[in-house]
Amino acid sequence: MLKDRKAIAYIGILLAMIFWSFSFIWYKDVYLYLQPFTTIFTRLLISSVLLFAFSLTFKKLQKIRLQDIKFLLLLAFFEPFLYFIGESLGMQIMTPTAAAVIISFVPLLVPVAAFFILHEKLHVKNIVGIFISFFGVILVIMNKDFEFKTSVKGVLLMSLAVTGAVFYSVLLKKLTDKYNPFTLISWQNTIGAIMFLPLVLVYDVKDWNSSMVSVKAAIPILELAVFASSVAFLLYTNGVRRFGAVRANIFTNLIPVITAFFSFLLLKERLLFHNWIGIVVVIGGLVLTQLDSINNFKKRRNS
Repeated sequence: MLKDRKAIAYIGILLAMIFWSFSFIWYKDVYLYLQPFTTIFTRLLISSVLLFAFSLTFKKLQKIRLQDIKFLLLLAFFEPFLYFIGESLGMQIMTPTAAAVIISFVPLLVPVAAFFILHEKLHVKNIVGIFISFFGVILVIMNKDFEFKTSVKGVLLMSLAVTGAVFYSVLLKKLTDKYNPFTLISWQNTIGAIMFLPLVLVYDVKDWNSSMVSVKAAIPILELAVFASSVAFLLYTNGVRRFGAVRANIFTNLIPVITAFFSFLLLKERLLFHNWIGIVVVIGGLVLTQLDSINNFKKRRNS
């Protein structure tokens, strides 16, 4: 039973990475009709309604203890609020390539934060695997001249997103010991939507127009709300609960790899030789960080 749950958790994390990879395509579609803050607020609002409806119907919603409210507020502040501000604004002035490189620092920094805050063990193989995987990400997203362009302002904004993601992962692990994923993600997205509302009213309302209300705008928003903000976060939270912040977070290095792969299949974008090498390197680094879990899984299956 235990090995089945771990296998399901692994599959769940992989699905979460796929949904988050597709979110870049959905963002591209929705930005034709909506401003960034309006997009984030709307996806979080829809996600919150869906998650609360499901959680209340199937009695998945747990009561938040008074002493944990501050941690839940911090969780929502780091992500979605801080992360999405940095990502949405940074992506407007940076190339996706440069942004992906900076975001890939998250798995490198989470083990350090988890070591100091959660006292999670930091093994050499984990560190080596993480750096190998990061090197693979760079190969995947580099162009034929082995270079990418960036800007100082963009780096600072994406660094804000990285900071939010790192502390979010650490706090998430702390709260998953007490609450189930449905409770955490329902409240996280609701609080995040409330935090984004003032930004929508200040920066986006003046640019609202009739083109926002259309099927073409609604489809990518629903995809972001259902798959990226709801299902993916539930699956990822379950992974953090099962494997810890460090091992679960290394899977985020698969996002640029999956994006490149599906761009090759669906958008017919060309992948160079070093891009394919990068994909292999990322997977190799990922496997290295998971060796202990894989070996334990095999032992239990054979016993």
